[in-house]
Amino acid sequence: MSRSKKMADGALTSPLIRKPIQRMFAVFLLPTFVCFCIGFLWPFIQGIYLSVHSFTTTTNVKYVGFQNYAKAFADQGFRQAFGYTALVAAVSLVLINVLAFFVAYALTQEIRGRNLYRSVFFIPNLIGGIVLGYIWKTIIDSLLPVSMSIQANYGFWGLMVVMCWQQVGYMMIIYIAGLQAVPMDMIEAARIDGANGWKTLWNITLPNVMPSITICTFLSLTNGFKLYDQNLVLTNGAPVRRGIGQTEMLALNIAKTFSTANQRGVAQAKAVLFFILVTAISLIQLRATRSKEVQQ
Repeated sequence: MSRSKKMADGALTSPLIRKPIQRMFAVFLLPTFVCFCIGFLWPFIQGIYLSVHSFTTTTNVKYVGFQNYAKAFADQGFRQAFGYTALVAAVSLVLINVLAFFVAYALTQEIRGRNLYRSVFFIPNLIGGIVLGYIWKTIIDSLLPVSMSIQANYGFWGLMVVMCWQQVGYMMIIYIAGLQAVPMDMIEAARIDGANGWKTLWNITLPNVMPSITICTFLSLTNGFKLYDQNLVLTNGAPVRRGIGQTEMLALNIAKTFSTANQRGVAQAKAVLFFILVTAISLIQLRATRSKEVQQ
């Protein structure tokens, strides 16, 4: 390490530099904390408060206790939306991460134009969900014998196509970063020991890429549960049987409930349950994948 480098590191750790920063820490933190309280914390607390009230506006409320939660659990459409959302999240989790990993693995090899290919795969992530949904709805409906709004299976797989097309490129970037961080000496040692490409991938590469897998599974899982715009555009919950949308996901179900007369409190209770559900599943997933990470 050069002398100038040592002097620079010493300056950063010097009490003369650190003490003023520590004294002014609250001043630098205050704007971000205020924005957090205004944009997230207060609406979140108010949402929990409204979930036990019947209301038309946030100032015209009537306490009803846990009746809204009871109505939410009794709503067959909400239960149907929960099951459908869980299916979408599980299938998209597998498809997106498998495709993203193998695309990333291919684009970390010595091939010509790999930076161009990375850009091409990433570009769909830049397109807004509503616009993307309308584009793919036109394409898919023109290729199918019936509309996705008529056949639930077509709606499900149409949603998978759109989700994969949009999210694979983003997850690919994270996997590429993880693959490039794998120690080359471990891979070379495995090759010297006679390990083939598959064994090297399974026993060396994957364990070292687990931090990236943790991030990507977390993002794809939460994105699958929170999906709203593509679901709205592609099928809007149709087809409807006995008043229940067969392709309606939780976010869309909550939005429709909120727009129904005298059901805003029920919709808010559903939103709180939705938050608890996504948080619990995400924490379980993070704990499960982080336990498999290796220390380099």
